[in-house]
Amino acid sequence: MSAKGRIVVIDDEINAAAALETLLKEDGYEVARAHDARTGLQLLEQTEPDIVLTDLRMPGMDGLELLAKIKEIRPETMVILMTAYGTVKTAVKAMKLGAEDYLPKPIDVDELEVVLQKTLERKDLREEARTLRQRLEQKYRFDNLVGESPEMLSVFKTIRQVAPSSASVLLRGESGTGKELFAQALHQNSPRRNKPFIKVACAALPETLLESELFGHEKGSFTGAIYTRAGRFEAADGGTLFLDEIGDITPTVQVKLLRFLEEREFERVGGNRTFKVDVRIVAATHRDLKQRLEEGSFREDLYYRLNVIEIDIPPLRERPGDIPLLAHHFLKKFAEANGKAISGFSDEVLALLLAHSWPGNVRELENALERAVVLSNESTLGRAHFPTLRKSAGEAPRAAAPSPGLGVRIPGSTLADLEREAILRTLEAVGGSTSKAASILDISARKIQYKLKEYQQQGVVVNRRGAPAAPTAAK
Repeated sequence: MSAKGRIVVIDDEINAAAALETLLKEDGYEVARAHDARTGLQLLEQTEPDIVLTDLRMPGMDGLELLAKIKEIRPETMVILMTAYGTVKTAVKAMKLGAEDYLPKPIDVDELEVVLQKTLERKDLREEARTLRQRLEQKYRFDNLVGESPEMLSVFKTIRQVAPSSASVLLRGESGTGKELFAQALHQNSPRRNKPFIKVACAALPETLLESELFGHEKGSFTGAIYTRAGRFEAADGGTLFLDEIGDITPTVQVKLLRFLEEREFERVGGNRTFKVDVRIVAATHRDLKQRLEEGSFREDLYYRLNVIEIDIPPLRERPGDIPLLAHHFLKKFAEANGKAISGFSDEVLALLLAHSWPGNVRELENALERAVVLSNESTLGRAHFPTLRKSAGEAPRAAAPSPGLGVRIPGSTLADLEREAILRTLEAVGGSTSKAASILDISARKIQYKLKEYQQQGVVVNRRGAPAAPTAAK
C-alpha cells in the first residue's frame, strides 16, 4: 500500500484519466484507472481502493449509477465525482447517494489535493469509529457476560427480554457485582445503542452539584454558576441515563427525578424554561431501598417509578461455580494486555480462589487476577501470585455450593457431574418447574425429565415418595 492511499480513476476520456493517474502517482498515491464503469467495478474488487474518482458523464453506466453500485457493494469506499457539466441539482443528488465531494473539470490540482486529504481523514475517522463500535458491541454483547450459574443465566435472560423496551430498570446488588456493566449491556442491546450512554455517580456529588449535573443550570443560579450549562438529561437525549447509587440522592433531587419519570420534562436549576427529552433511566443501588422507604428517606412513588423492572445481581459468594470461568476470562484478558504467555492456574490456586469469600465480588477477583498476571514470569499462576488470598491453617477449599447429594467440585468433576449440578440447582431455584429450568438452561424440558429419571435410578435424587429410587439392574 502507498504512503497516502489507494485510488481508482474512472474516466472515459483516456488522456484525462492518464494525466490524472500520473499526477496522483507523483504525489505518492497508488493508482489504477479504467475507462468505463464496468471495468472500474472490476478494479474495485481487485484493488480495494480508499477512494474512487469517477467522471459523471460516461457511456453506458454513468457516474451516479456507478456511485449507487459502489455504495451497494463496498459502502466504506469513498467516492468523488468529476464533471465539466456540473449543476447544483446534480451535486445534491450525488451527495444524497453517498458521494464525498464533487469536483468541476478541468481539475484544479491544489483543490484536488485538499479534497483527497480531507476525504482520507474522514475515512480514517469512520473506520476508527466503526472499530470502537465493534469493540463496544463485542464487550457488552450477552455472549461475553461471563457466568453459567443458574442465578446468572436467569439475570441474562431477564436483561435480554428487557433491553429492547424503554422501561425503567433498577439494578440491585453489592458493590463490585458489575451493575454498571449490566447497565451498559442493557443500553448496547437496545434500539438506543447508537445514542449516548451517560452515567452519573450519585453518591459522589453533594445535592446542589448533583441537581446541576443532572438537570443543568442557568447562569447566576448559584455561586460559581458563571455560565449556562446543559445537564446529563439533555446530553442523554435519545439514549440511556445510568444513575449509580440512586439510594443516596436527597429529597430535593428525588422530587425532580420523579417529575421527569412522570412527565418526561424538567427545568434547569435557576431557570423557567421546560425541557422535554427522550431518556431511558437505568438506576442501581447496593442499599436496601425498601428499608429506606420505611425510614422515610426515599420516596415511595419514586421507588415504584424506578422499579418497573428489578434485576438482582447475586454476589460472587452465592455463585462460586462462576469463579473458575471468571478467573480464566480475566487471565486471558490481562495476559493479552500485558503480552504474557500464561496458560492457566495450578489446582492449588483454583482451590484457593474457590475458598475465598470475595467480599469485593467480581471487581476484587478481577484486581487479583490483574495483579497476579503483571507480577508473574511463569507460564502457570501459582499460590505465590495470590499473597492476599492465603487460607488460614486447616481451612478446606469451598466447593461450588452443591445441592444435597451432589458434592461437585471444580476442578475434579466430570462433565456429567457439572451437568447434573446445573440441572438440579436450577430446578431448585425455580421451585421444581421443568419448563422454567429448561428455558433458563436452553435445553428441552424432555431432556430434563429424562435426566431426572436417570438421577433417580442412580439414587442421587429422591422419587415422589421421598425415598431414593432403587437403581435398575444393567441389562
